[in-house]
Amino acid sequence: QVQLVESGGGLVQPGGSLRLSCTASGSIRSIYRMGWYRQAPGVEREMVARVNSDGSTNYADSVKGRFTISRDTARNTLYLQMNSLKPEDTAVYYCYASNLGTYWGQGTQVTVSS
Repeated sequence: QVQLVESGGGLVQPGGSLRLSCTASGSIRSIYRMGWYRQAPGVEREMVARVNSDGSTNYADSVKGRFTISRDTARNTLYLQMNSLKPEDTAVYYCYASNLGTYWGQGTQVTVSS
């Protein structure tokens, strides 16, 4: 079992920045991938970014060049640095971790609005 706790969401103006954090506990040694999904009302959940065990990363086209995912293994924490935020980035952001199963955080709300 893996437990994930997210933080860092909030309200920000267009063009602003936020950093999301996701701290993992439990059976973390076997995690081979961590990442972020987001879901806006009436829209399917969308993969935002992920980092694999070899350090490689993948991003949705909609966030490339604006978002950066990173993982601090010493702190068991995953980050998502979000810059140049747009109103269409408004969603609940979910952290996930994969080993033999896939585990999800509770979600954190990000609202981009003036």
